[in-house]
Amino acid sequence: MTYQMAPTDNEVRIGAQGRVVIPAALRKALKFKPGDRLVARKVGESLVLERRETVERRLRERFRHVPRDVNLADELIAERRAEAAREAGSS
Repeated sequence: MTYQMAPTDNEVRIGAQGRVVIPAALRKALKFKPGDRLVARKVGESLVLERRETVERRLRERFRHVPRDVNLADELIAERRAEAAREAGSS
């Protein structure tokens, strides 16, 4: 037996250029307005769309323990260089 979902008001199709239209009922429920910026990401086999502000807020909360004057990219580069130097010295 094959299970098929019944079409719903929230079903969308991908257009020829990859465009997706968010159904009006969802836009209204989520208070999306023209011009709102969303971030798309893959979670498992799903596509998740979130407001950019929501993603930024989550990232700020996740890294709130890092002092503002710390550059994480510079720290990572320094760690990688130190690790490479250790490896070069042990060979």
